[in-house]
Amino acid sequence: MKKVEIFTDGGCKGNPGPGGYGCIIKQNGDIREIKGGHPQTTNNIMEMTAAIVALKQIQDPCEIKLTTDSQYVVKGVTEWMKGWIRNGWKTASRQPVKNQELWQELHELNQRHTITWIWVKGHNGHPENERCDELANEAIAEL
Repeated sequence: MKKVEIFTDGGCKGNPGPGGYGCIIKQNGDIREIKGGHPQTTNNIMEMTAAIVALKQIQDPCEIKLTTDSQYVVKGVTEWMKGWIRNGWKTASRQPVKNQELWQELHELNQRHTITWIWVKGHNGHPENERCDELANEAIAEL
């Protein structure tokens, strides 16, 4: 199975407010950067969007290491999602899961690949995380 490294970050100026995301995809010696934004969004939506956009670039099933500074994304996929699915996309308190459509898309993409979800502390000198943050901020500035 092919191996891919993905790094993602998302952020907002205000929450909600203008937001952006950045992704780096390393595959077969190639490095690709992607960025995008939305004029009115949230930090969590941009973090999830970064992972979705990056994963959608990978067509064939691959072994992926996805690194993000979003505990919301990592815990959502690795800890919370099973319960949400079991409960019909409701939280433990029986409330609808926020950002359900994005979580469902992440779930589908997570099934397509073998993904190791890795959390790193943001703004802590991790080169790819810092670059993804720059891309996200560039996308916000271009809105």
